[in-house]
Amino acid sequence: LGPWIIRKLSGMQVGQYIRDDGPQSHLSKAGTPTMGGVLIVFSIVASTLLWSDLTNNFIWIVLFVILGYGLVGFIDDYLMQIKKRSKGLSVRNKLMLQFGLALIAGYLVYASPDFSTQVTIPFFKRLSPDLGWGYIVFAAFVIVGASNAVNLTDGLDGLAIGPVIIAATTYMIFAYVAGHIKISNYLQINYVVGSGEVAILCGTLAGAGMGFLWFNAYPAQIFMGDVGSLSLGAALGTIAVITKQEILLV
Repeated sequence: LGPWIIRKLSGMQVGQYIRDDGPQSHLSKAGTPTMGGVLIVFSIVASTLLWSDLTNNFIWIVLFVILGYGLVGFIDDYLMQIKKRSKGLSVRNKLMLQFGLALIAGYLVYASPDFSTQVTIPFFKRLSPDLGWGYIVFAAFVIVGASNAVNLTDGLDGLAIGPVIIAATTYMIFAYVAGHIKISNYLQINYVVGSGEVAILCGTLAGAGMGFLWFNAYPAQIFMGDVGSLSLGAALGTIAVITKQEILLV
């Protein structure tokens, strides 16, 4: 699908916007098709629905976040690229939508059976503050922060998708370990009932990223746009919350 989507986006003149105050070397990327994140989101959702256990609550929470943030990013890209509105969604509206979706996701994770509201601090295994209901707000900040971090990184050949692949692969391991009671206890990692299934979703995320990297590596034929960067970052943030490795994402 990659070459076909690139041709369609090129025909629609959906090109990457480069800031005038950025490095001169970045100006050569102007006009490169964007909104390629649609292909990433489709690949992740389709693969997850095919290969994961759909009775697992965490799977649906992450898919909700991916599709929700993907829609926000799509609207922003659509306004900028198709409607030629220079700034797309306003910062205020975008953040309101992001926090709204993140708070819903945070509550759904918080309400999951046997889910701990303690925060794991790397290298300080005995220091695990319990946030109680405040964990919902904390989770929302993690998700929104991760989403915007990837969004700010996107714009150069492989710059955003590379770290996303590495992070997804890392969290695939953590998700499996956290979902296995014996291994998690041995490694002193919080055991999270049902989180092992999230490892499959992490695998689909990493796999979709590798497929996209083929077209995004130098010289980039396409960029993911907000539809990809916002959804991928939010997915990583949600996975970090589910696996109790929130601080590790930093």
